[in-house]
Amino acid sequence: MKTKILLIDDEVAFCELCALLLEQAGYHIEYAHDAASGLALFNHAKNLNEGSEGFALVIHDLSLPPSFRPEDSLDNLKFYNDIPVLVLTAHSDRALALKAIELGAWDFINKPIDPDLLKVIIQRALEKNSLLQQIKNLENELQQQDISNFGLIGKSSAIQSTRELIQRISNTQVPVLIQGPSGTGKEIIANAIHQNSDRKQQKIVSVHCGAIPAELLESELFGYKKGAFTGADSDRKGLLASADKGTLFLDEIGEMPVAMQVKLLRVLQDGSYYPVGSRQLETLNIRLVCATNKDLPKAVQNNDFREDLYYRIKGLTISTTNLGSRREDIAVLVDHFLIRYNHEHKTDISLDKAASSWFINTPWPGNVRELKNTLESAAAICLNNCLSLQEIELIRGESATLNQAEQLLHKTQPHKTLEQQVSELEISLIAKEMATNKGNKTHTAQALGITRQGLINKIKRYQLE
Repeated sequence: MKTKILLIDDEVAFCELCALLLEQAGYHIEYAHDAASGLALFNHAKNLNEGSEGFALVIHDLSLPPSFRPEDSLDNLKFYNDIPVLVLTAHSDRALALKAIELGAWDFINKPIDPDLLKVIIQRALEKNSLLQQIKNLENELQQQDISNFGLIGKSSAIQSTRELIQRISNTQVPVLIQGPSGTGKEIIANAIHQNSDRKQQKIVSVHCGAIPAELLESELFGYKKGAFTGADSDRKGLLASADKGTLFLDEIGEMPVAMQVKLLRVLQDGSYYPVGSRQLETLNIRLVCATNKDLPKAVQNNDFREDLYYRIKGLTISTTNLGSRREDIAVLVDHFLIRYNHEHKTDISLDKAASSWFINTPWPGNVRELKNTLESAAAICLNNCLSLQEIELIRGESATLNQAEQLLHKTQPHKTLEQQVSELEISLIAKEMATNKGNKTHTAQALGITRQGLINKIKRYQLE
């Protein structure tokens, strides 16, 4: 189907000549001789059935009936939304050109028009707009993906179970305790619970209990009245008050001083508290979500954490697992983070086979956070849009050979699941046959006894290209 272009100009001969020129170049041209008629044609094409495409570009003269005032034509540009508009004029006016660009015009062209230049400008405008639409579609796709999977990327049974649990508990008022190693997505889970609850219109207030000095934690949580202590020059609302009717997320609650644990317990029991230096009781309505990388039952035994507070916050426990125990998620995470990096930085970086295998076989003691930071750092110094072991070695300051990664993996994970062993065998066989057949997918698929599409799916799954 030919790309449709709308031409709006009051000169009939110019429209016919321009239409002939552009139709010879492969475009479908429709034209109108005043702004109102042009806008009516545009809206009609846009509102047709889904099988029909609207105009991909508009060429708009600045001097049109009935007023022939450029200002009126400039006002019309807002009606064409995301469609590129080329503005035509018989008068070279820098102020008008700047105004047209400011209002969203793609380019400003003076008459008489150079036919070859017009074709080039149209082609560039269409290509740029196509890229912008692809970026917008990708952004929407990523957003929908994050909504559907609660921001938890992966296909392992552990991730799927966590998603299902979030779905079930979000609209309850049960306190939630998220336990697991650092870098495994505890804050993402807390945000997912809030965003899928009936409190999502209110705030989620995050407090890192280990990052606030013990002597300041009470005033930060409860707030204070003017004159409560030296430096309290005015009343200040605390984080508890900010979270009222919303969700309070206490991150690393295992780091909270024991004295503060007592005060928090009273708040959770009574639903009320006194700001520091105040005699006025404040009421509180919150959903409590806590997270820790500590073994709280052991901390209770060692008298480092209050037993009564522990049972108050552990209404329902979600356990996150380290990345080494769900290695099938690594390729999915790498793909996700690379797509996001390319989208945010307007790049088109991909991983070569060796780098992809290195990411899959590295044990990642720092879990998802370490993987993400490593990938983004390597992508930042990638020069030719193909991320290789060279970039990884530069940012890691060490050799990044596959043998070393595999040896380290075997040391840290001696007992592999059947699925992990099958995946590694498939990667090895595919890589061997691809090398034998010099990258020919048809011959490789025949040698492996699978369909070509099946091979392509496995290559995408294991990030082998």
